[in-house]
Amino acid sequence: MTLRNTFIITAALCIISSLSGRSETTNNNSERAAQMINAIYDNYGIDGSKLLRENHPSDNRYKASYLANSTDKQPSNPYSYLWPFSGTLSAAVACYETTRNESWLKLIDETVMPGLQRYYDNGRQPAAYSSYISDAPTSDRFYDDNIWLALDFVDLYSATGNKKWLDKSLEIWKFIESGRDSKLGDGIYWCEQKKGSKNTCSNAPAAVLALKLYKATGSNEYLTAGTQLYDWTKANLQDPADGLYFDNKSLDGKVQKHKFAYNSGQMLQAAALLYDITRKPEYLAEAQRLSKACYDHFFSVNDKNPIGPEKFINKGDIWFTAIMMRGFMELYRIDGNDEYVNAFIQNLDYAWRNLRDGYTGLMNSDWRGLDIDSRKWLLTQAAFAEMFARAGSVKTGQSK
Repeated sequence: MTLRNTFIITAALCIISSLSGRSETTNNNSERAAQMINAIYDNYGIDGSKLLRENHPSDNRYKASYLANSTDKQPSNPYSYLWPFSGTLSAAVACYETTRNESWLKLIDETVMPGLQRYYDNGRQPAAYSSYISDAPTSDRFYDDNIWLALDFVDLYSATGNKKWLDKSLEIWKFIESGRDSKLGDGIYWCEQKKGSKNTCSNAPAAVLALKLYKATGSNEYLTAGTQLYDWTKANLQDPADGLYFDNKSLDGKVQKHKFAYNSGQMLQAAALLYDITRKPEYLAEAQRLSKACYDHFFSVNDKNPIGPEKFINKGDIWFTAIMMRGFMELYRIDGNDEYVNAFIQNLDYAWRNLRDGYTGLMNSDWRGLDIDSRKWLLTQAAFAEMFARAGSVKTGQSK
């Protein structure tokens, strides 16, 4: 075991100890989140580095399928791409937001941020984070990758009041703005180097980011931007049949109609934030309508498993589910309806008992526990850690 991992484990044990006297405001999901982050550093950590591997077990033949250039011939990389690595920041931020334990800030400052700095690229302006470490051959920069980081930074600012996190979020916002133009009427592209489509995954979270920046700064320019991006995404990418969101719109006007949980979840969060800021009832009505649509589409009735939740989360990308959960949590903070967050908690409780590998502490990705992953993706584990942390903040949720 490395010294780095020993520190992580010691910090997490302190966090778990600090929770023991706070059962009235937290639940054991906060402890589970800490254990998940331990498992991440134990299984993906690289001695002498703050970086992480992309998969466990590591596979020299692995090639990321989520990049803009599907013909990328770069050989196996020793480190994770930015997107999976960024999930560890999201998880640690969620842990701090729930527990307010300073050990999480220490982890962020001393372990996560030095690793993240390796992806920072200020050779191209505006400065932003590249999809792979910046001292490797030049890689693409994705607007959505950077938005997820900016959201973590503004959340850290809101939780700590430390302006350095707001400054980081505002720096990324400049990069995001550089990817916005009037083609298709408005909207932000997906990738800086390949501007062929404007995607829900870049526009919906950009709306959320702008609205959070408005709450952090009080500057109307962010409220205007957030409202405009929300309106554009709704007008161009919402399915009128069920209210859920399609994936992207290419510059020729063709809509790619795949529906992913995180896209609709981010529009749910944007609607909830718009209501929280403006108190216009139409935003609350839309958030509540969209929450039901997400619940109906991305969950399925449990008709066979007597110990499982009432409805299982459908099999799919776990991180997409974690981002969708953010939208449900935002609405829950406003209307206090815990039906949907309890559905997440029931699934997470079942997952902890049935999806977790006892040897590595890592999670499989099939919510029903029927399939075992031969290779476990870093981002999946970070997403579980984030969800456990967010579930730990719910006072009324009860596991089935």
